Amino acid sequence: MEKSLLMLAAVVFLGGFSDATLTEDASTRSYYLLNITTTTAESVTEDHSTDRPTPTTAQTTLSTTTVRDKQLDTKNTNKEDSEEDTKNKEEPDVKKTEEKKTTLDCPPLGLESLRVDDSQMQASSYQRMGLGPHRGRLNIQSGIEDGDLYDGAWCADYKDQHQWLEVDALHLTLFTGVILQGRNSIWSWDWVHTYKVQLSNDSVNWEPCMNGTEEAIFEGNQNPETPVLGLLPVPTVARFIRINPQTWYFNGTICLRAEILGCRVHDPTDIYASERELGSKDALDFRHHNYKEMRKLMKSVTEECPDITHVYTIGKSYMGLKLYVMVISDNPSKHELGEPEFRYVAGMHGNEALGRELVLNLMQYLCKEYKRGNQRVVRLVTETRIHLLPSMNPDGYEEAYMKGSELAGWADGRYSFEGIDLNHNFPDLNNIMWDAQETAVDKSKVTNHYIPIPEYYTKEDAMVAPETRAVISWMQDIPFVLSANLHGGELVVTYPFDCTRDWAPQEDTPTADNAFFRWLATVYASTNLVMANPDRRICHYEDFQAHNNIINGGAWHTVPGSMNDFSYMHTNCFEVTVELSCDKFPHASELPVEWENNKESLLVYMEQVHRGIKGVIKDKMTKQGIADAVIKVEDHDHDIRSAADGDYWRLLNPGEYKVIVWAEGYFPSVRHCRVGMEPRPTICDFTLTKTPIQRLKEIRAKGGKIPQDLQLRLRALRLRKLRATTKVINRRRESQREQQEQRRRARSIGARRSQGGDAIRG
Repeated sequence: MEKSLLMLAAVVFLGGFSDATLTEDASTRSYYLLNITTTTAESVTEDHSTDRPTPTTAQTTLSTTTVRDKQLDTKNTNKEDSEEDTKNKEEPDVKKTEEKKTTLDCPPLGLESLRVDDSQMQASSYQRMGLGPHRGRLNIQSGIEDGDLYDGAWCADYKDQHQWLEVDALHLTLFTGVILQGRNSIWSWDWVHTYKVQLSNDSVNWEPCMNGTEEAIFEGNQNPETPVLGLLPVPTVARFIRINPQTWYFNGTICLRAEILGCRVHDPTDIYASERELGSKDALDFRHHNYKEMRKLMKSVTEECPDITHVYTIGKSYMGLKLYVMVISDNPSKHELGEPEFRYVAGMHGNEALGRELVLNLMQYLCKEYKRGNQRVVRLVTETRIHLLPSMNPDGYEEAYMKGSELAGWADGRYSFEGIDLNHNFPDLNNIMWDAQETAVDKSKVTNHYIPIPEYYTKEDAMVAPETRAVISWMQDIPFVLSANLHGGELVVTYPFDCTRDWAPQEDTPTADNAFFRWLATVYASTNLVMANPDRRICHYEDFQAHNNIINGGAWHTVPGSMNDFSYMHTNCFEVTVELSCDKFPHASELPVEWENNKESLLVYMEQVHRGIKGVIKDKMTKQGIADAVIKVEDHDHDIRSAADGDYWRLLNPGEYKVIVWAEGYFPSVRHCRVGMEPRPTICDFTLTKTPIQRLKEIRAKGGKIPQDLQLRLRALRLRKLRATTKVINRRRESQREQQEQRRRARSIGARRSQGGDAIRG
């Protein structure tokens, strides 16, 4: 009851904007509003985040601030045990991140994440549809060309102080701030220097945001891309909010992208109040984890499920942060014969934070569901060795995390500490293969797999990030079969090749396994709740729904040196890239929904590692596995190789296949293998027989006596070679005799013709 009365007071206050009898001065009104928002703090609807405090006091400080000037949160609520203290001494100090972490009292409404619908955004005017109010979303990206339907901001049609962008929150909301950006364009420079904020309950009668006795003026942008936070002096309850630009870049026009911060409040008159916010029933740790918190979470999972988890590191970042991997399997510490190895890699671009949190959520989920006896999860864990790398670029993530989910911008933290884009940092093996094919007389002789890393890439002065070197070494050590690289900023799944031929900016560049790659991409996209929604809005300027939310990487844009291409051409592993959401760094309150959007996709994609054929390649005599045997599928111009124990996995779509296997020192073996529609692999084992010469080499190397059966086989082999060479020699001699006979006949005929001609002339 107290909440209802307090909220009614707030509604009455804002509803009174149109009442001519409202006579208190601005100072009294501001103080009155401050008391309302302070006392009604408990009625603010909690979001799903656990790393942000509930707004309990009104902001009374300066109305604007940038990221640099924001009051910083230095609390650390986690207790470190002795082991963690030891680790902190060994690793770089990450306290700077914790000290500078920007926290927001209320979450964003969802302009950037598209929770706010286009219909909820209006404007006083706009230059054209491509610069309409629906384009005024934080971090929205424009196409290459200006003037189309997908420009990078809302831009007013007039240059005056009466222009505004309006957002309808649909519910009573405690508005606390505005985040502003300029226009995204490679041709135009436009941004707002200062602006005012107005609030309303009915979008007809508006009241300005006050700073004491004066109308608050908020500082905007000094460039197009850096987000700037403006905090309301007094958080205010209303339904509608307007951004009213006052000054702008002198050589530009009124253009902006924005996010609104606000907490939904309890409103007994709201007919939609009974509708619950979307979330997740899974009891997972839905928040953003910095390096220390990530490590703690991984430790807690291993303590909860010690029998199926194992944590190891594959290397360190440039700043010395470890690249942690968690393995989840029934025998996590070692490879089991015949069990495929799977991996998820997240955080290649540090500011694309959703993948990191989804991987951490997946760790917790698999642990909890395995303990509950979820048969699907139990089967995955017992039949697959799952490797989860939540942060490939921890240095970049710490930079983005320090600024916060809404203030990191589009690129802060994307690159490594050295400024390297890790997704362009792998060896470009595509052009090595294509160049070899162009110059080869017989293209079938050109290696189509396990292409070696070029010498220039291995030099000490090569511009190769330590993170990239660590991942390459990881790929070479473990026989991965399937992988996905989790990114953010779009909603689409891309598949190799990422690099185009002849450096074309865009060109469909399929692999020999194009059909299976399309299947993999479709599996993820079709089960992702947002991608599969036919009514969803496009993120920025490309409509991937026209391609069923999958696309060849090269057809989107060329990426030389991508991890996907390297994985396919240097190892046996098939890998796709998943662009998980329009928002690269969604607010913590969005994480439960994002987990539900992706949970089924993450599970069903892992299950695809069990499609195709698998088996063990053994020596006929010793019964030992044969490493490095080549497995070739007829009509598929991409081979794979067996692992150290002789086991292999070849991902294939349903069908009948002729499979040829050979290894150095062995006779080839051929089998016909059928792949069914069932989501399980066809067992296709091979037994290879050593060639006599190979056996002889091995025996001589050991200084042993040559067995009689091998002597007989060698003798038979020599006889066969002798007969074969004899036949060749005989054929050659016969051919030479025929040629000599033909020349003799030709000379004889020529002589007779010459004699006949002489007789006629005589």
